[in-house]
Amino acid sequence: MTEKTALTPKTHTTPPARFSHGVRKGNILQVAGQVGFLPAEEGRPPTPAGPTLREQTLQTLANVESILREGGARWEDVVMIRVYLTDVEHFAEMNEIYDAYFADLTEAPAARTTVYVGLPAGLLVEIDALAVLG
Repeated sequence: MTEKTALTPKTHTTPPARFSHGVRKGNILQVAGQVGFLPAEEGRPPTPAGPTLREQTLQTLANVESILREGGARWEDVVMIRVYLTDVEHFAEMNEIYDAYFADLTEAPAARTTVYVGLPAGLLVEIDALAVLG
């Protein structure tokens, strides 16, 4: 039986409830929904990246990537990405940012984008990912 390992990179705060930023079991790694918080600083509450969708999306992708790396994965191992936006007007800009960010991937992962309004005030995007390691 393969052990399940919770992942919390040093760039992330300890989760405020009983969940993990990511979990690896065998060759499967699930990254929980990440938002555009800047790297954690001791004694400071989580701080969102700048107010723009671009700034928050790039920080969110960096946060997802740090969990992937913590679990021994990379973007090439990702088979599914889910993006949650708080504003339907952000779809086109998100697609531009996403396409540029993943331009070097040989094979793009499956993806889904939806509008979700339940994020804390000031946060515009949340992203989760599922990776399968070879």
